[in-house]
Amino acid sequence: MSLLSSPDPRWPRAAEAEIARWLDTVPGLVTVHHIGSTAIPGMPAKPVLDLLPIFTDAEARDAAREAVERLGYEWLGEYGLEGRAYARMDDPKTGRRLVQSHAYPDGHSAIRRHLAFRDALSGNAALRAGYASVKGACAALHPDGGVEYGVCKSAWIERVEARALERRK
Repeated sequence: MSLLSSPDPRWPRAAEAEIARWLDTVPGLVTVHHIGSTAIPGMPAKPVLDLLPIFTDAEARDAAREAVERLGYEWLGEYGLEGRAYARMDDPKTGRRLVQSHAYPDGHSAIRRHLAFRDALSGNAALRAGYASVKGACAALHPDGGVEYGVCKSAWIERVEARALERRK
């Protein structure tokens, strides 16, 4: 099985449904965004939805842990990124990752960065093609994904994010 899947038109609807579950159940939310490659039309991706829940503040985010766990997520806290609360939901039957959540308090700089990257790719076919090429090359080098796959893509992502943030000023 390949690390990356062809673009799936069901991803946005699946993300909307999961976002609705969060908004209906989790206290302290300002909003929840769909980010990552599954949020970008036409982009090959690991078939895992990435959500960006934004909380009123860090205390509200941390207090929401039980509600998030009741939705079926495993709460892992910062998990290597300061200011973030990471949670993931896997299919209980197959163990396959379904959703990843990267929760931040409102105003955190990572929010702007994630949204700028997503929006830059969504609005630029050449940029999407470039990213698809980078992702394909990294998936070929690191077919099991993991940290190595992320590191492989990171320099390209950082360059695009920097330009996207500059344009958003």
